[in-house]
Amino acid sequence: MPSSDIEKLNRLSTLLDNRFRIPGTPIRFGWDSILGLIPGAGDLASLGPSAYLIYKGYSLGARKRTIARMTVNTGLDFLVGAVPILGDVFDLAFKANNRNFALLRQELALTSKTTKDT
Repeated sequence: MPSSDIEKLNRLSTLLDNRFRIPGTPIRFGWDSILGLIPGAGDLASLGPSAYLIYKGYSLGARKRTIARMTVNTGLDFLVGAVPILGDVFDLAFKANNRNFALLRQELALTSKTTKDT
C-alpha cells in the first residue's frame, strides 16, 4: 500500500478521534465527538467517514476478519454514540476510528511481511 494512502487514512482517523485537546488535560477528541453532540444527525454524519475507512481497508485487501472487527467497532461507536450523554462520554474513550486505523495498519504490515517472505 502506498505510504500516501496510509498517511491519508491516519489523518482521517486523527481528525475524527484526536484532533483537539481539552486544555490542561490529556483528553483528546475529534469531529466524531463534536458531531455526536447533535442528537441523531451527528452520529449519522460521522458514520460516513468511518465507513470510508472500512471501505479503504477492504479495497486494500484486508482480510474479512479485520474488516469484520472494524465494522463491529464502527457499529458499536454508532449505537452507543446515539445514546445521549453516555454516547458522548463513550466517544471520548472508545475512539473507533483510531482503533480501526490501527487494525488496518497492523493488517497491511502483516500482509506486506507475508508477501515479502514468499
